[in-house]
Amino acid sequence: MQVELSSPVSYHLPVGDELLAMNTLIGKNVELQYHAEIHCVACGRKTKKSFAQGYCYPCFRDLAECDLCIMKPETCHYVAGTCRQPDWGLAHCMQAHYVYLANSSGVKVGITRGTQIPTRWIDQGAGQALPIFKVQTRLQSGLLEVELKKHVSDRTDWRKMLKGEPESIDLSEVRDRLVLESAPVIESLKQQFGEASIQFLPDTPQVEIQYPVEDYPLKLKSLNFDKQEKIAGVLLGIKGQYLILDCGVLNIRKFSGYNISVSMS
Repeated sequence: MQVELSSPVSYHLPVGDELLAMNTLIGKNVELQYHAEIHCVACGRKTKKSFAQGYCYPCFRDLAECDLCIMKPETCHYVAGTCRQPDWGLAHCMQAHYVYLANSSGVKVGITRGTQIPTRWIDQGAGQALPIFKVQTRLQSGLLEVELKKHVSDRTDWRKMLKGEPESIDLSEVRDRLVLESAPVIESLKQQFGEASIQFLPDTPQVEIQYPVEDYPLKLKSLNFDKQEKIAGVLLGIKGQYLILDCGVLNIRKFSGYNISVSMS
């Protein structure tokens, strides 16, 4: 789903050539029908199975955006000259990244390109977010994240995230503690990459994010188009990339490339 930071977050679901305004459907009966057809989100070819949230196997195998270093940025190998697609790596990895704290199922550390703020936070269902460092490359952000996640989680518990709003936290206090605990490693990274490579952001304000949710489920049931072609129920809300229905929760991003129609009443 495409997102826009507003109060609450505004969601639009690409359906064919149109964008469906999802916020207007909350409280209504919604039916999503999977038509047993998947097209690769990169090349468009028809595929029997989706890899890495929407890719056919050849694209999953060959594209730089599907490489292991996307999940583990500390292993970025662009400077070694072994990137699968150097032009893609230059455009996506050799640019400014931000290391941030977010509060979705609790405090976590993460990284994102500047162009993905605040989309990245919304996709994770964060209620609060705070950029804490700006660095020059994806590799640097990954190495810094490796150190910070020794002291705070780097994962979101999607079940906990979908059960309600997280307890409010002053992320600036967490930031200051992490900077103090990680000071030797931060200084070492500056010596390795240059003083300007890692920029501390002490004055950046914390971002508060609200989601269009009327009611949170007491029990979570994960819905899956690979197991059922039709999913129908009352849309209770949207958070992260999840539709919250009275019959369960659906991770829309997981089914990127699936041919799905939507009807409502």
